[in-house]
Amino acid sequence: MDSKETAVPINDEGEPVEKSANQLKKEAKRKEKLEKFKQKQEKQVQTKPIEKKEKKEKKEKDVILYEHDTIPGEKKDTLSPLPDSYSPKYVEASWYSWWEKMGFFKPEYGRKDIAEPNPAGQFVMVIPPPNVTGSLHLGRTTLWNPGCDHAGIATQVVVEKKLMREKKLTRHDLGREKFIKEVWNWKNEKGDRIYEQLKLMGSAPDWDRACFTMDPSPCRAVTEAFVRLHDDGTIYRSNRLINWSCTLKSAISDIEVDKMELPGRTFLNVPVMRRKLSLVFWFLLLILLIVQMKKLLCQQLELKRCLVILLLLFIQVMKDINIYMENLRYIRFAVDGAVKITPAHDHNDYEVGKRHNLPFLNIIDDSGNITGDCKEFTGIETFSMLGKPLWRHSKKTETKDNPMVVPVCNRSKDIVEPLIKCQWFMNCGEMAKNAIEVVRSGELKLIPDYHVKTWNYWMENIRNFCNKRDFSLKLSDWCISRQLWWGHRIPAYFITFNDSSIQSGSDGDNKYWVSGRNQQEALDRAAARFNVPAEKIILRQDEDVLDTWFSSALFPFSTQGWPDQTDDLKTFYPGTLLETGHDIIFFWVARMVFMGQKLLGSLPFKQVYFHAMVRDAHGRKMSKSLGNVIDPIDVVHGISLEGLHGMLEDSNLDPKEIKKAKEGQTADFPNGIPECGTDALRFALCAYTAQGRDINLDVLRVQGYRFFCNKMWNATKFALMSLGNDFQPNSTAKLSGIESNLDLWILSRLSHAVEVCNTGFENYDFPAATTACYNFWLYDLCDIYLEYLKPVFSSEDEKAIRIAKDTLYTCLDVGLRLISPLMPFISEELFQRLTRRLSSDPPSICVTPYPETVDFSFCNKQLETDVEFVQKIIHAIRSARSEYNLTKKTKADVSIKCSDQEIVIKLDSFKDFMATSAYIDKLNITIETPDQTGCAILTVSDKCQVYLVLKGLIEPEKEISKLEQKKERLIGQMNSLKKSIGIQDYEIKVPEEVRAANQEKLQQFDGELSKLTEALNVLKMME
Repeated sequence: MDSKETAVPINDEGEPVEKSANQLKKEAKRKEKLEKFKQKQEKQVQTKPIEKKEKKEKKEKDVILYEHDTIPGEKKDTLSPLPDSYSPKYVEASWYSWWEKMGFFKPEYGRKDIAEPNPAGQFVMVIPPPNVTGSLHLGRTTLWNPGCDHAGIATQVVVEKKLMREKKLTRHDLGREKFIKEVWNWKNEKGDRIYEQLKLMGSAPDWDRACFTMDPSPCRAVTEAFVRLHDDGTIYRSNRLINWSCTLKSAISDIEVDKMELPGRTFLNVPVMRRKLSLVFWFLLLILLIVQMKKLLCQQLELKRCLVILLLLFIQVMKDINIYMENLRYIRFAVDGAVKITPAHDHNDYEVGKRHNLPFLNIIDDSGNITGDCKEFTGIETFSMLGKPLWRHSKKTETKDNPMVVPVCNRSKDIVEPLIKCQWFMNCGEMAKNAIEVVRSGELKLIPDYHVKTWNYWMENIRNFCNKRDFSLKLSDWCISRQLWWGHRIPAYFITFNDSSIQSGSDGDNKYWVSGRNQQEALDRAAARFNVPAEKIILRQDEDVLDTWFSSALFPFSTQGWPDQTDDLKTFYPGTLLETGHDIIFFWVARMVFMGQKLLGSLPFKQVYFHAMVRDAHGRKMSKSLGNVIDPIDVVHGISLEGLHGMLEDSNLDPKEIKKAKEGQTADFPNGIPECGTDALRFALCAYTAQGRDINLDVLRVQGYRFFCNKMWNATKFALMSLGNDFQPNSTAKLSGIESNLDLWILSRLSHAVEVCNTGFENYDFPAATTACYNFWLYDLCDIYLEYLKPVFSSEDEKAIRIAKDTLYTCLDVGLRLISPLMPFISEELFQRLTRRLSSDPPSICVTPYPETVDFSFCNKQLETDVEFVQKIIHAIRSARSEYNLTKKTKADVSIKCSDQEIVIKLDSFKDFMATSAYIDKLNITIETPDQTGCAILTVSDKCQVYLVLKGLIEPEKEISKLEQKKERLIGQMNSLKKSIGIQDYEIKVPEEVRAANQEKLQQFDGELSKLTEALNVLKMME
């Protein structure tokens, strides 16, 4: 049947329209192409058989033939017939641009005045703003606000590597202004990739509201936030210990520090040294050394402090504290009560130094070299000298492996140096206290709720406790300044005077720093603060930029026009939900809560859903150097192994890492990645997303959902042909009162799917929703109901046919709407080919109301139980037929013995269905025991036995021979497995999961052997 005749042409408002001359011309052209193509195929069939390769070519030509020459933004033509098989490229063409053009993703769609109160409520969510360097490793007003983060460090590193690779230049060679231009060029060229991926994935944000954190509006919001927080003292300038990357020449945040655990002697690449370094814990027999130390200590003991350059560290003698040994690369020594303390180069020692008012001496500069009065070591790389002083003073030295934790910058891969620096900090104590309270009170809900423990931990103690030492640390203030060029330059100015009579201050003195929305405002403030004329003041703007997380923390309201009181801000702030990864629970989520409460007096959202982290099929974290990073575009379109290798060649990876990554790709994707399509990938990710568990993404499973799409495609194609070109559905889904058991059953199963999907989405239980949709389409609709309908549609019972059509239409209509959020493209493609119930129905499935439980009250649990029992009987018969090698064409007689008349009556109502599904010729349902001669007896339950008549359908001798051979092979497999299980120390040597699998196999073998034995006994009786 030509499906174009089943659909009523409608406009975007859902009203019937006449075809334009252009449409008629296009249809005529397609018909002409189709006719020519059929003639060509018929000619080929007449000349030679169509081989497997030619069949594949025909399918590819079918897809090309039906591909649309639609102008972007124009609605896809759905009057042409569906291709024979599902093709993601065909289905996913054109729909997205039409959705965008029609404004279906905008909150204003369907509403005359967005500012009017909405009785159905609002749903507002900001997209977690992905890094500009990144790529993807209903009934109420809805806004999904997209955005992109400028990613200060990540972007600067990428562009710097690009400059060095292509032009052999550093950013310093270019200068700040030209370098920033290079970054913007790169952003404009590459930065929209993440948006294109999101569109390819069918994401539905309002793209007109897309916001980049370096756009003018967010920049203004950043400046406003800094000035306000600096004015009230929340932001301040101070000289404190920070994490320093010698390669980046910048302070970095805790999230940019990886704690690398080393088991012992390990060679690490240290970028700042451009070579590998062996980190090893040194143990020495201190013969001369201890003597010399004692002499120094005795000389200086009355001063309670001495300075010894040992391992390039500052040794501080204190009798009043006891410092534990710690497995860091800097060794702590305790000699006659003297201990080494380095307050300026260690976070733990920094706390001790503050408590005991020790001096903070820097001996490492920004490049990681020794500085200060360190004799012959001054100016030498820190790591180059590890251990050398000790070699001079000891006659015998030995090394020993010792586990240690090394802080590594995850951007530059450099070993982090704790240094004392003048930086900008934000006091987070009071904000953290408020953040704990809103979660405790339920005002802010974290999903899954076990993240509350992590939340409270970060709020109360941002830094880990010292090793085996319970120091009560307060929440560390946030270092918000970065020594970068790319980012929001800090709107703060250092004040000096051109009048020598006015005293100037130091860089770390907060009094001599003034902030302003512009330089003139800062100048006015400085003049007022010191009560001097503006012409005597010199302002120098801070060269640093703000931490990227600072602007990201403002995202929920900076996207709505804050600090202006815009209509969008009034309407869409606060939002409803934030969805993000649990790895940034403090670094982004908490900081949005901080800023929302501090600057606007309210939470930015009511719920936070933490999704799972995607790993590879082996459970490994995705890493470019491992070659296991999966680009969603490659899964959607497919890619060869050579193509995957080519992408590595174009990356910034080291040649050695590229080689390793290629080996990983070859192992994981020997045949490349097959084309799966967007819908299959979306469905797979949702199906994987069990709360609290990481996703081990197996591409083969994604491919399995692509096959599921094909099943939906074929089911709908069959349904459209069965409905016919003159079918018009009822205005509402309702029962007539004369439905068959199977009609009522499928509607009950549909009701169940609607209920589970709604509950699943409400509770963020996405696997429940995917399972409900999958089971309904694949098992309930395709495997059972459509098979039941085939004889109905071929009968002459007009009433039964009409009822079946109404029921089938309801299944398609509701089933497609149910799966639409999970599979937007195939659901739209198929939905557009259904005749509408009403001409006023919405023009697209993406703006059609989602099915709700109240609208589909067809639930009948008893009927579902009955059909489940009938299915057991059918399954038992079909399994037995398979055992005896009966084909579908060979129909057999069957008798079913029931324990009572009630079951007989119940099963009798499904008689035709069982006969069709189990390939039965004559079916007798009785409480009497039938003739058992030549029958296979199948026990379904204690109330039901099935007698499958085999006599006359098989040749016993041949079947006995086949089954005996099968039994012999099975016994051999069982004996081999039993031998493996019987080895000595099996319980100790073999892992528990392997033992469990072996036991399960043994049980399966037992069951199969029992069935074979029973079948052989039946056959032998027939000889």
